[in-house]
Amino acid sequence: MIQRIQSVYLALAAIVAGSLPFVFNLWKTTENEAVFAIDKQYLLVGFIISAVMSLASVFMFKNRKSQFIINRLNIILNFILLAVFMYSSLTTSGEMEVSEKGVGILPIISIVLLVLANKAIKKDEDLVKSVDRLR
Repeated sequence: MIQRIQSVYLALAAIVAGSLPFVFNLWKTTENEAVFAIDKQYLLVGFIISAVMSLASVFMFKNRKSQFIINRLNIILNFILLAVFMYSSLTTSGEMEVSEKGVGILPIISIVLLVLANKAIKKDEDLVKSVDRLR
């Protein structure tokens, strides 16, 4: 069922991971050059895998347990991407005229959407179990 709320959350997470890293810069270097996901291969692969996992999870609505597990793996992948952003932020040389060292917020948005989707999946699973008990 595509019309469930977790499908909306997962589709938004796929959009955040699949398209926004190519539109918005992830951080700026000391030379004030914007760094996009296309510039770093490991970030590109991480975002694409995250988007594919979110999209695959949308269409696994009949198997809620595997959908839940895939979302958890996707959350872990987004935490790894966030750690890479933190590491690159801490190792970028610092204070110039404009000190703009930032952490990409896209994995954080994706993590929040995936957690909301997992809460909705868990709610559906609990509802199905309660109905099965009544039978």
